Amino acid sequence: MVKKSFISIISHEEKKEDRGSVEFQILSLTNRIRNLSSHLELHRKDYLSQRGLRKILGKRQRMLSYLSKKNRIRYKELIDHLDIRESKTR
Repeated sequence: MVKKSFISIISHEEKKEDRGSVEFQILSLTNRIRNLSSHLELHRKDYLSQRGLRKILGKRQRMLSYLSKKNRIRYKELIDHLDIRESKTR
């Protein structure tokens, strides 16, 4: 399953130490987004899950913009590692 492959990216030791890091939070949000996306492919009219997905997407976007302002190199590595698109700058 998709979730297992992305969770295994970070080793168990790092999970216990760095749960508050921005990278770990973005990783966990990405896992939740992928789970909800696969759920919504089967249940198209689940509007509460669609709302939750939009909220999680917004939260991840805010964290990514924070990380890009603070440390651009870590941001680029994380984007490449998770295989997600770079956000558009305003």
